[in-house]
Amino acid sequence: MWHHIWEAYARHIQDPGKQPLFLVLVGFIGSFLFIRFSVRMIRRGVRWWPGNVTPGGLHIHHVVFGMFFLLLGGIGAFATAGTHPWLDAFGLVFGIGCGLVLDEFALLLHLEDVYWSEQGRKSVDAVIVGILFTGLLLVGYLPLGVTPSSDVRWGLIAIICTNALFTVTTLLKGKFWSGMLGIMVPGVSWIAAVRLARPNSPWARWRYTGNPRKFARARRRHDRWHRRADIARQWLFDLIAGKPTPPGVRPTRAHLLAERMAARLERPTRPPHDDERARRLRAARARRSTVTAGRPRRARRRV
Repeated sequence: MWHHIWEAYARHIQDPGKQPLFLVLVGFIGSFLFIRFSVRMIRRGVRWWPGNVTPGGLHIHHVVFGMFFLLLGGIGAFATAGTHPWLDAFGLVFGIGCGLVLDEFALLLHLEDVYWSEQGRKSVDAVIVGILFTGLLLVGYLPLGVTPSSDVRWGLIAIICTNALFTVTTLLKGKFWSGMLGIMVPGVSWIAAVRLARPNSPWARWRYTGNPRKFARARRRHDRWHRRADIARQWLFDLIAGKPTPPGVRPTRAHLLAERMAARLERPTRPPHDDERARRLRAARARRSTVTAGRPRRARRRV
């Protein structure tokens, strides 16, 4: 079994020179799964798992480490001129950085910590889109039987162009995941493109405004089928990334600790020279009060 797997890997990955891109995908998926497991353990408050990185009370998000890995992988690949085995190693490092950065895509988008809120689901969407596009670049033309060195097949080029047209139509109809899957699997976007659009999609606003019957059909189909698909997608995302915190629910202990650390950092502090000056002023006041207490009181002169 392992022999056949290695032969397939050598034929489809190593020989075409796609091993660096394959390692990017491996690092991408691996870092995302690891960091999601880590933050779920921290959220649950288990004792055997290390907590957040908070040197001096400052909570460092893992997007910072992700940017470091991205810089290291990108600069390293250019510095070594893309030679092996350095390109493979830096490809893995770059993939790790991609997973860490895109896992906090919602934080960069909203410029606030929305990791466990409903807006934080944008991070999972960004990660899945990144994995799909990386996988698309990895497989290239192989699913359609064409390699860059083979002869041009005009029929196949027509199929690719038609698939691209149907994919764009599917995305305009508000069917995001069908369009993304249709990029890699021709036929999925074709079926989604000929069906009714979602009522809140750009296609529905352009084409269904003057046709109330079709718009009503789109709403009924959305209520009947798409909401079930959304519930299934929500369940899958909860399984992968954890449930978001509902509004009004008490935050977790890890979140409260991070808030206390942030409040401690925001508290104004005086520089050391100001503390020394205040100490000297207090000592001077104490000396004056002591001298004043030892002197006899003067009697007031009567006019």
